[in-house]
Amino acid sequence: MSKLKLIFSDFHLGKGKRLANGAMNPLEDFFHDYRFKEFLEHYTQSPYEDFDIELILNGDILNLIQIDYHGHFTSVITESVSQTKILSIIQGHPVFFNSLRDFLNHPKRTLTYVIGNHDQEMLWQGTRQLFEGAIGKEVNWKNSYYQTDGIHVEHGHQYESVNRVDPTRLFLTEGLPEPILNLPWGTLFTIQFIVRLKLIRPAVDKIRPFRHFIWWSIFHDTWMSITQGITLISYFISTRFSKVRYRQSSLKLTFKILFEASVFPDLSDAARKILRMPDIHTVVFGHTHVYKQLPIGDEKQYLNTGSWTDIISMDLENFARRSRLTYVRVEYDPQGKSIPMLRHWIGRTPIEDDAFGI
Repeated sequence: MSKLKLIFSDFHLGKGKRLANGAMNPLEDFFHDYRFKEFLEHYTQSPYEDFDIELILNGDILNLIQIDYHGHFTSVITESVSQTKILSIIQGHPVFFNSLRDFLNHPKRTLTYVIGNHDQEMLWQGTRQLFEGAIGKEVNWKNSYYQTDGIHVEHGHQYESVNRVDPTRLFLTEGLPEPILNLPWGTLFTIQFIVRLKLIRPAVDKIRPFRHFIWWSIFHDTWMSITQGITLISYFISTRFSKVRYRQSSLKLTFKILFEASVFPDLSDAARKILRMPDIHTVVFGHTHVYKQLPIGDEKQYLNTGSWTDIISMDLENFARRSRLTYVRVEYDPQGKSIPMLRHWIGRTPIEDDAFGI
């Protein structure tokens, strides 16, 4: 059948790799705008010119929680704040958005966007309109998951206690002049602590298992470990006794945050539960940044799309810094049955690029 679905997650687009003053942006994680453009161009050429192709962006495509608002990183996120932030991402990645616009300028091209924990701000109608304006196409928005042709597509953050969003209470309004996003604790922790640490140690959120990095830092980056350790302890104490109810943290949740940050997250059990549904044969997650293909039973599978950002593994079994441009391609047999496959985009190696993003 002349039909395809292409599923991605975890691009983490920021404000661009260079700031307005020409300096490199330590908070940018996505350096593959031209690779993505090349990828989309590949699927406009023979034999795909007249295929029905659906792009599925499975969460954390935009790294909105690491975007400042007029120089400040705020956890009080209104619709107007989010609109300002997404405009800075669109301006910082013109190649990415223009290539999406060109690809979608075809009657047989559609785009579905499943929201993750780093782009929760796409719940606002205003940010959705700005995104659609940038790509010139209406988007099929999904707040939690998307099921199509026997495939369950979901970002995966709902299966971690610290990143889980309350689907019954997406916005906070009580006693507030205007609604704000009801952020999970993982997001608050990132905005209020991780972002500031990343400004001085840009790779800190890419390292797994994080417990290995802690021990390495104690011996090789001692002063930074001491100062940031004190800051971290102070942060958690402040959350325990915050006067703002929806910013409070229990001691149990504090330990969950620290534990979940220290390991490679694994969503295999969550996938198995979803695959108990008789009409679902494939679960596609993102979120972990680790691509995966796991057969479950004779006819079902769990796929993880991985990430187009760097991962730095300090685990001896796969010790390295790596970036693999992985995605899931869904093909269809003559009877119309969907066949999802984990793929790796190679493309052509650029002649040169900024060393910052290598």
